[in-house]
Amino acid sequence: METTMKSRSNLVVSYITVGGIVIIVMMIFGILMLLAQGGVLDLPAASFYQFLTIHGTGMVGAAALATAGVMWYFLSHYVDLSKKVMSINLVLFLVGVVMVIIGVFSFKYASSWTFLYPLPALSASAWGTVGALLYLFGMLILGIGFLLFYLDSGRAIIKKHGSLAKGLGWDVISGKKSEKDAPSGAVVASTMVTIVNITALTAGATVLIMNIINVINPAITFDPLLAKNLTYAFGHIFANSIIYMGVIAVYEILPRYTNRPWKSSKAFLIAWTMSTVFTLIIYTHHLLMDSVMPNWMLIMGQILSYANGLPVLVVTAYGALMIVYKSGIKWDMASGLIYMSMFGWVVGVVPAIVDATIVVNHVMHNTKWVPGHFHMYMALGACAMIFGFMYFLAKEDSNMKTYILDKIAFIAFTLSIVGLSGSFLVSGALSTPRRWATHIPEWMAPAVFGAVAGVFAVLSVTVFVIHFIRYINKRNKVNAKEDLKDKKLA
Repeated sequence: METTMKSRSNLVVSYITVGGIVIIVMMIFGILMLLAQGGVLDLPAASFYQFLTIHGTGMVGAAALATAGVMWYFLSHYVDLSKKVMSINLVLFLVGVVMVIIGVFSFKYASSWTFLYPLPALSASAWGTVGALLYLFGMLILGIGFLLFYLDSGRAIIKKHGSLAKGLGWDVISGKKSEKDAPSGAVVASTMVTIVNITALTAGATVLIMNIINVINPAITFDPLLAKNLTYAFGHIFANSIIYMGVIAVYEILPRYTNRPWKSSKAFLIAWTMSTVFTLIIYTHHLLMDSVMPNWMLIMGQILSYANGLPVLVVTAYGALMIVYKSGIKWDMASGLIYMSMFGWVVGVVPAIVDATIVVNHVMHNTKWVPGHFHMYMALGACAMIFGFMYFLAKEDSNMKTYILDKIAFIAFTLSIVGLSGSFLVSGALSTPRRWATHIPEWMAPAVFGAVAGVFAVLSVTVFVIHFIRYINKRNKVNAKEDLKDKKLA
């Protein structure tokens, strides 16, 4: 039993380590792009778009892998998850990443993470068939790994609770069970993520296969609007789910620090059910500029994007405030980062809701306003949850000490992400287009400011990851001593 727990914990540590290191590398690519846009770095346009492709793909993939580790760590306390599936997902992730890297850097593939049909096949000779196929097959392999992961989560939740509906607490909402028998926040969030991501990954696999067929035989074509809907149904839902996996750390870690339970009330359960439905539908706010879309879908995209920003966020942010209020909590790196993630989530959602307004979207969506909200939401929201979990696991597992440098990194990380996101939002307000390799002089200053903020963010995250690696080394030494002792006793 002890060996099983060790190996399970080793898998989670692997997920978090790979995710953390890839995030740092992707941040460096982001800084290089901002320096190029700011006129500081002479970067060829082709290289810029390769960096843009790897940055978007890698950042979302790494954050998804790390938060999947968070989800698996806590969910495994409530249901029986498969260690083998967890391992397969990690292997497929690494294989897919290698294929994507080769496709992007060796064969110059640069369609951005959206791989928007028919761009993979029609590149104006910027890249060839091999690069496109390496990227598309790499993404498909990544998706298959994650799909297996969520299918296993769904299997385990159904086995324990009877159905995914009960995993969301529908029997409690309907009054068949009392609130004291409601599933934990970790189970509820995991159920929601399982439902939306199985849907998203199925859509993603479908459009990837469509693109692969078109690259191999351009004579076989597809409806571009269908392809775009499938692409964003996959991309938006999958990226959105990252914070819903990460928030499990909030539900599990803050109660340990405050000695107060996080109760799954009816309001909490209803909020998660609403978010499950809305998250599946609101990707249409990425298509508000497509006049050929049915009007009812665009209107629905605006209204439900407003609605989706509230239920889970409100009950989680309010719950975090209440569980901490007058609790006598002892703040440290783990609790501080987890609590700060609520600020990043709340503030990051506001520009997103603004952008989901049709009249605003027509002006702002193709500007840097969009990465402004996304960087705040992802970096100071989801990634703060990941880094908080890193410090929690290090303290829980080996009582690792933190130093003044860690606290400085915490402050620097918070301020630098606010500065970086702010530079994007200012650029958006100036109508600076996103995804452009070159800027006119009037657009350059915010890009340079963002690059400087990005450097401080990278240094801060490096401190977080080094702390985690120090924990791994300490843990490995302890495990080696215990294994040696067990052999002697045997």
